[in-house]
Amino acid sequence: MSFLKRSVTCGALREEQIGQEVVLNGWVYSRRDLGGLIFIDLRDRYGVTQAVVQPEDAAAAAATARELHAEYVVAVKGRVRLRESPNPHIATGKVEVLADEIQIINRAALPPFEVEDEVRAGEELRLKHRYLDLRRPSLQRNLLIRNQVYQIAHRYFAGHDFVEIETPVLMKSTPEGARDYLVPSRIHQGLFYALPQSPQIYKQLLMMSGFDRYMQIVKCFRDEDLRADRQPEFSQIDLEMSFVDQDDVIALVEGFIVQLWREVLGIEVTAPFPRLSYRDAMTRYGSDKPDTRFDWELVTVSEIVRACDFKVFADTVAGGGSVALLNAKGCATYSRKQIDELTELAKRYGARGLAWMKINEDGVQSPIAKFFSTDELAALRAAAAAEAGDLLLFAADSFTTCYSVLGALRLELARRQGIIAALAGRYDFLFVTEWPLVEEDEANKRFVAMHHPFTMPFEEDIPLMASEPARVRARAYDLVVNGHEVAGGSIRIHRQDVQQAMFRLLNISESEAQAKFGFLLDALQYGAPPHGGIAFGLDRLIMVLAGTENIRDVIAFPKTTSAQSLLDDAPSAVAQDQLEELGLRLLADKEQSH
Repeated sequence: MSFLKRSVTCGALREEQIGQEVVLNGWVYSRRDLGGLIFIDLRDRYGVTQAVVQPEDAAAAAATARELHAEYVVAVKGRVRLRESPNPHIATGKVEVLADEIQIINRAALPPFEVEDEVRAGEELRLKHRYLDLRRPSLQRNLLIRNQVYQIAHRYFAGHDFVEIETPVLMKSTPEGARDYLVPSRIHQGLFYALPQSPQIYKQLLMMSGFDRYMQIVKCFRDEDLRADRQPEFSQIDLEMSFVDQDDVIALVEGFIVQLWREVLGIEVTAPFPRLSYRDAMTRYGSDKPDTRFDWELVTVSEIVRACDFKVFADTVAGGGSVALLNAKGCATYSRKQIDELTELAKRYGARGLAWMKINEDGVQSPIAKFFSTDELAALRAAAAAEAGDLLLFAADSFTTCYSVLGALRLELARRQGIIAALAGRYDFLFVTEWPLVEEDEANKRFVAMHHPFTMPFEEDIPLMASEPARVRARAYDLVVNGHEVAGGSIRIHRQDVQQAMFRLLNISESEAQAKFGFLLDALQYGAPPHGGIAFGLDRLIMVLAGTENIRDVIAFPKTTSAQSLLDDAPSAVAQDQLEELGLRLLADKEQSH
């Protein structure tokens, strides 16, 4: 069909265009018929423009205007004029288009929800009709930020001599961490590819191939439980560099962040960023991705309570565990019901309970106060810098559980007290460094890699890998902003003997290592350079830039928290002949055949 093609977008008109004849194309956002005048707000991804029809001057246009409903696709032709009542909330708010012709390009059924930012429809309904949801200005803004980040990334890393190289999407399954998504082979029946959890091994092989600076914006896949900031398929800005150390990688990343925040948000970020060791991050903030915009640091009190009469604390310290506290400033007014709610949160993070003390003008109020001497209570108050009106919350457990519990309480209380909401628009960056190389998987009685099996230990810690693996530090680093981990990386193992030692530490036999990673071990024989890199979680990075707490808000067609696509009903069943072609039979089918 032929239609009036736009000469300007719905976000372009300003006072400079007054008197010009223009054509707008877009969707009807709203229509108001006041009898003498008909007002139409027309929307596209660039903005909103008000068109007005005077029936006595444009009878045909008025007749068409009265047919319009929300989301009709239309063309409006007319002359730009000054608005009598300006709208300061939109960029085009000082002008309007006096329409003399309106064309309906396509009609629209009644939408299942109103297409506006203050939408009241539930997320499931909006995800099912995502193409309508994406017409909302806030979601369009998020995707435009995403596009801007792409362009800045390409430009920035090209300016630092990085080469963009694509790595395979169909690869060998090497499960060591999250579960792989598997793809059956039709040609090689009974064999499977895996979708990449990351291009980790391929980018290391590129370093061994002589491409000393690699970059890729890449899709990755992990078949794991989901959260608000996690998806089964996600995007990374993936980097690798040869002949570098940790400081080189961090300096490059800091420069990229400075440029991103300047161009996207107009905010000047100061580099270099602070650095915290993993242990300091945990003991001070109770998190390996701490939100450092507010104080409320944790306090370790193991030595103070070592000989106290409160058996839970004394036994924990005697058993090698930790006892620490959080001073929730000004929270002594919390009721027993509120403290019970905090106790339930603590239990979700592994605590067996939650001990507490209220600091009042007349002393300490607590069900456990009777187990402490006057000197011990005074020492606890002094360590916590506690004042009247404060609430002290205690955790006693293994190192990780103790501090993780208090870290979760720290964030929850900061939300309840309005502290985090008051920090909107502030960005605190830091690098968390000196991670443990491995952590103990108690369920399977083995060690697992804290980052991944290809992370280089500190040179001086390599002898400890066989004797005291829990003490070995990794040359790993994570970039954190406002409590979100937005990038993670490490210096990689470039020596075959160290890589083999790492596999032994992870209880991967020599034959299993050869079967899963033989191609990497072989490559390490042929002059592998020292190398390291980092990967930005692109979706999470854009989530922070866009100021949303839901990662689905920055992905065009996301999955739900149960890994479903409500838009096209994926995953879905496939035809029996497709399964037979792949040499597959569903377990349910097999059981029914017996």
